[in-house]
Amino acid sequence: MEENIPYPFINDNGTIIRLTTCSYGTMSSDDPKTTGGSYRQKSDILQRFFTRPFFLSLTIGIPFCIFKLLFGITLVRIGLDMPAPVSACGWVAIGWALADLIMNLGRELYDMINRPAPFEYCTIAQIGHFFSMPMVFLAIDTLLTFLIVCTMLWSGWIATLTPIESYLWYAATTLNLISLSVVVLYSEIRKLP
Repeated sequence: MEENIPYPFINDNGTIIRLTTCSYGTMSSDDPKTTGGSYRQKSDILQRFFTRPFFLSLTIGIPFCIFKLLFGITLVRIGLDMPAPVSACGWVAIGWALADLIMNLGRELYDMINRPAPFEYCTIAQIGHFFSMPMVFLAIDTLLTFLIVCTMLWSGWIATLTPIESYLWYAATTLNLISLSVVVLYSEIRKLP
């Protein structure tokens, strides 16, 4: 038995689009060897979930916003004992983090109501949208966020976080790394014969 299953892809703008349906051979539900559908059907459901804006915002976008926000707060805090530009950079980072957080929450909301979002995941990718290169700019945002994480670690500023800020940092790190590991593991398992 063949069944048409819509398969989502992410286009160059970072939006999930549905292309033509793909035909997959499936076992019938009355086949004694099956228990409610084929492995391919179940795995496609998971694959679609892993590429949805809700999942991407929750596991990548929001943790990145937390890293940026805590970096900004740290710069403001240490900027009290340093020249004014350090504190000003902290406020810029806080504004950047909050804008990105609003955009990620918006992407989640649009995804929950099954509508394409009219904006990107973050402010830098939105700038890239104007140059028809949002994914390149999203990669730049990712690089900057990783540089922020490295700066927090190597400068020792991570030790200046309050207990609540530390738990936010731990939660963001855990969510981001564990979800990445699960997606990579799942993708590798799908490749097995």
